[in-house]
Amino acid sequence: MPNWKLRLAALVLATSLLSGCGLVSFNTTVCPPIPKYAKSFQAQMATEVETLPHGSAIEEALKDYAVLRDQLRLCR
Repeated sequence: MPNWKLRLAALVLATSLLSGCGLVSFNTTVCPPIPKYAKSFQAQMATEVETLPHGSAIEEALKDYAVLRDQLRLCR
C-alpha cells in the first residue's frame, strides 16, 4: 500500500471515530446535596454574623453562599 493511501486510510478512520463523539449526549448536570443545619447552629451563625462589621468579607461571602443555595434548590 502506497504511503499516501495509508495516510488517507488513517485519516478516514480517525475522522469516523471522532465523529461518533458528536452523537453521544451526556447529562453533565450534577446537583450536590444542600447541607442542612440544626436550628441551634443556625441561631449561633445568626448571632455571629450580627457581630461582623458591615461590609466585611465574610458577610459578602455569606451572601454568595445564599445565592448558591438558592441555585441548588432550583437544580433539584
